[in-house]
Amino acid sequence: MPSTLNRTEAKRRSRASLRWLPWLLAAVIVVVVCFLRWGGELLIAGDSMPKNANAAVILQGSTTGEKARIVGAFRLLQQGVVNQALLSVPPESYWGEAVPPIAHAYLEKNYGAELAGKVDFCIVGPGVDSTEQEAIALDKCIREHAWKSIVVVTSNYHSRRAGIIWRKMIGKLDPSVRLWINEVPDPEFQPRGWWHVRLYAKTWFFEFTKLIWTILFG
Repeated sequence: MPSTLNRTEAKRRSRASLRWLPWLLAAVIVVVVCFLRWGGELLIAGDSMPKNANAAVILQGSTTGEKARIVGAFRLLQQGVVNQALLSVPPESYWGEAVPPIAHAYLEKNYGAELAGKVDFCIVGPGVDSTEQEAIALDKCIREHAWKSIVVVTSNYHSRRAGIIWRKMIGKLDPSVRLWINEVPDPEFQPRGWWHVRLYAKTWFFEFTKLIWTILFG
């Protein structure tokens, strides 16, 4: 008799759990759809630009990404939002050439001598391989210029994480500095339909992973 009751109870519980299965499946589908639709926006967090700041700070990135960031920074210079720009560069190229002279020539060719003359270079050593380390390295150059208001220019997909890291680092190193994040469109990422293109999906995956790590472990 107890054995029969146990089997009956097991069947009842099984039927009850099956009734919840469609609702659980529907909830999972809704979450996945929302994630695909708005997941790209999770990486992006830019600020409204100030009327005027001392300088735009251009973070390093991939070749195409850094070109996009430079375009964004020069737009701020042209609009008068910033007075100067600071470009983060490695000390030398792969071929052993000093980067600042090459970079200045590129900027002058593409944007003219007047605007190129407003750009200073901050040498970031080869040992710097994270956004946090770059922020610490660039802080020294920011201090040398005595800037108290900066706009950090970075790619759209990198903007939320960069904002978290930069606000944390500036808060520790020099709380008197005012900070804005300027997110610029990047050829390597499109927030709408990011899962359709392999490059966008790859960019999203790596950046989302780094964002979660930053939020959880700082």
